Amino acid sequence: MIDLIRICVSLPPVFAFLAGLIFLDSFKLVSVRLIAQTIIIGCMAAVVLMFVNAPVQRLLGMDIVTFSRYIAPVLEELLKAAPLIYLISRRRLGFMVDAAICGFAVGAGFAFIENIYYLRSLEEANLFAWIIRGFGTAVMHGGTTAIFAVLAKNRSDRYARGGFHVFLPGILIAIAIHSFFNHFFLLPHIYAIAQLIILPVLVVITFTQSERILRNWLEVGLDSDVQLLSYVTTGTISTTRIGEYLTSLQSRFPGEVVADMLCFLRVHLELAVRAKGILLMREAGFRVPTDPETREKLTELKFLEKSIGKTGKLAIAPFLHTSSHDLWQLYLLDEK
Repeated sequence: MIDLIRICVSLPPVFAFLAGLIFLDSFKLVSVRLIAQTIIIGCMAAVVLMFVNAPVQRLLGMDIVTFSRYIAPVLEELLKAAPLIYLISRRRLGFMVDAAICGFAVGAGFAFIENIYYLRSLEEANLFAWIIRGFGTAVMHGGTTAIFAVLAKNRSDRYARGGFHVFLPGILIAIAIHSFFNHFFLLPHIYAIAQLIILPVLVVITFTQSERILRNWLEVGLDSDVQLLSYVTTGTISTTRIGEYLTSLQSRFPGEVVADMLCFLRVHLELAVRAKGILLMREAGFRVPTDPETREKLTELKFLEKSIGKTGKLAIAPFLHTSSHDLWQLYLLDEK
């Protein structure tokens, strides 16, 4: 009975906050499957740290207080950040709000296992301590990873080439917040109250900024995609500068490769328009299943990509939207 009470006050807050993030996302861009996967990965990260922390502490010869302030935050934040680095690098997350949700989900999974572990090791702790763990420590784990994910996503959009420097500022900030929390400069309940005030403000700012970027991208991108697609499908592309450019490529590529380039451009545009249409339908509250034709086009796109090769793809890159947002929209179709 006592353990049940501890669980009820220490675990629900972080998952309630995660549910709030999902509810606020009007486009519902992150699938339930991906959220579940990131929660599980967060759980696995916590299990790994249970076996790593003690040996590292002994190896460094540190007392538990010093270790928890300076080393544990580094190990925990790096391990929690790893799956987000993978998702962002692979263009699996389209916007900052997606990153915030997945980041918080990883932290929630981590906090879940950590609190289960402490149910046994802190049996003598009173109810107030478990409330602090629920509203303080658990939310902190989700918050720091969400902050890292948002900063990393923002920088990855600005620096298309990537590299570890994209993720470094977010990692350092997450570690600094975690370390500050573990120093207990303030009373624990002050920490918890501050988080409950600051985190919602950061979330609102993130969601507002992300949705503004998403709407601008939809409006501008959809218009340009539809216009270019009309040139391709009506055969009038030859009268445009794009058509002139494609004609000039015939002197550098075999005719069949140039034809495949044009087909690749057409299929890419068709899928891009469909993906943006799905987003608009989602905002209106409709769920659009992927039809067989879309899957066939995705298969055709992958075939054409191999056919034209990296050099051919680079040649038509000026006409393809290849920002992280545009690459992500193809993943949106592929995952459904």
